[in-house]
Amino acid sequence: MATTLRDAFSVTRFSFWAGALLSSLVGSLLYMVTAHSIEGDAEARFVNHAKHAQSVISVRLKSYTDLLRAAGSMLQSSDIMTHRRFHEYVRGLELPRNYPAIDSMNFAAYVTEADRAAFMDDLREEMRRHLGSDAQLDISPPGIRKDYLPIAYFEPDPDKPALYGIDLLTNRYFSKQLMDARDNGTLYAAGTPIPALSTPNNIYLGMRTPVYHFGMPLDTVEERRAAYVGSLGIAFNMPKLLHGVIDEIPISGLRMTLYDIGSGVDVNGHDASGHPQALFDSRGTHADPTPALDSGDDVFTTTLPLNFNGRPWKTVYSVRKASLYTEFDTYYPKLMMGFGFLGSILLYALLHTLTSSRRAALALAQEMTSELRESQSKLQLSHQKLRRLADHAYQIKEMERKRIAREIHDDLGQSLLALRIEAELLAGRTQGTHSHLHKRARATLLQIDTTIKSVRQIINDLRPTVLDLGLSAAVEWQVNQFQRRTGIQCDIQDDHGEIALPDHCATAFFRILQESLTNIVRHANATRVKVELRLNGGWLSLTVRDNGCGLPPGGRNKYGSFGLVGIEERIVILGGTCAVFSEPDGGTTVTVSAPVIGGPEQPVLDLMERGSSSSVI
Repeated sequence: MATTLRDAFSVTRFSFWAGALLSSLVGSLLYMVTAHSIEGDAEARFVNHAKHAQSVISVRLKSYTDLLRAAGSMLQSSDIMTHRRFHEYVRGLELPRNYPAIDSMNFAAYVTEADRAAFMDDLREEMRRHLGSDAQLDISPPGIRKDYLPIAYFEPDPDKPALYGIDLLTNRYFSKQLMDARDNGTLYAAGTPIPALSTPNNIYLGMRTPVYHFGMPLDTVEERRAAYVGSLGIAFNMPKLLHGVIDEIPISGLRMTLYDIGSGVDVNGHDASGHPQALFDSRGTHADPTPALDSGDDVFTTTLPLNFNGRPWKTVYSVRKASLYTEFDTYYPKLMMGFGFLGSILLYALLHTLTSSRRAALALAQEMTSELRESQSKLQLSHQKLRRLADHAYQIKEMERKRIAREIHDDLGQSLLALRIEAELLAGRTQGTHSHLHKRARATLLQIDTTIKSVRQIINDLRPTVLDLGLSAAVEWQVNQFQRRTGIQCDIQDDHGEIALPDHCATAFFRILQESLTNIVRHANATRVKVELRLNGGWLSLTVRDNGCGLPPGGRNKYGSFGLVGIEERIVILGGTCAVFSEPDGGTTVTVSAPVIGGPEQPVLDLMERGSSSSVI
């Protein structure tokens, strides 16, 4: 019996240790699997955020490249370019607000030795007129050479004119790249810091594009050399260019290091002497611009390529793994190990089932999201088609109104005018001889005048002829008619004079004004109306404000009410916006804005469709 108890005790002890060992193995396995899964998800999020940051950098670089190309195209499309015109063009770009990273923009003119004296005379005269400087400028460094590429325009204007006249061809490597860009007609991006501007971890880079004579052929290398005028370039600051990129990524402690790996630099971003050539390091300081990259098992690192106008760059992103883990992610593997130890295989199987269900749910959610996005895309396409159909219907309606008004004016108007002339002649001849017939002729003449007034009103209802005089005149006429008809006091504020607009745009604004005034008569009970027409930054705004009772709750979505809906659709078709709101002390304000397609240099619309000034209609 003692032996049996000893055997039973031994079996129990073995089962205990076997169970503990099995539970430990299951718990350890759960711990490793869970930790690996969490780490994989965290790394995937990190890589996605890094790719997003890389795309933001690419977009910003492209915007600066597009600016340089546009400025080069502006110079190339002008027969005569002066310092003042270049200055006004660059000032109009508003670089500090729209392109904050750009430090300067300059143009270097291509000058041969034969043209050097004339070029310097013109440059000194430009400096005297533009900067008020009498400095005796000359091409630097001095010396006689076959050709030169001195800086002729520099924006923003420097405090000292010493930058003018610097010959860019004196740098052997730089000049070769510029001449290659001239021969190939391509943009040149140095990719290396500008020594005169750069400081540790505050790098300035430059881009230049060749500029050619207006109208000259550029198909071959010889033609491009013959048409070469000079080189336009910009200098921009890398920290400013990359400002805010890391702030957009919701990861604390993320580090971004940007390297140039073009010619003269190896794939690891080191020059011939082994020093790192980092263009930007988010963790760098003036004293230590390029700290050693983070490494180790507790760090996520990814390297992404970047194309800087043909010059290869690479960006290294790194972050501590703990920065991507939540508090739950930290304790979750330990919790799983505890459940695995206590619940053994059964609990592990249950957790595995739950994990599988979670993945299936995520897959189902992704599928549903994909279908929802597809449905949303179809709905947006349907809305766009409906808007285009509505726009087409509006255009046809306005064209038909215009055609009917013109036919009434040309046919019925001329007939009524001829009939009135005949009636007036008859009245004149019967005066004093046939009193009864004269009386009937005068009555007929009055009836014709009444008919002419009705025809004129019908024409104005279809399409007011004052629209041919411009939107400002049409707005003033409509407001005056509204005030005369309703007795409501109206004020007009239009400080811009006549505004040149396409016909469909002017008609849309006029119809919106009509609908707004009609709503005021029907619903507002107002005694005063103010109409404002403003042109600001290429956008035309129309504001109609009254002192009536305001909009009731839910008034904009009232069933069967299409006035405000029509206003919104008309302005959306023009690519604009509509805002309708009630004032705190009563009254309603309707404001619509749309981009003006025609600019200030576009001529006012032709008035050929207006009738003759002698016409009675």
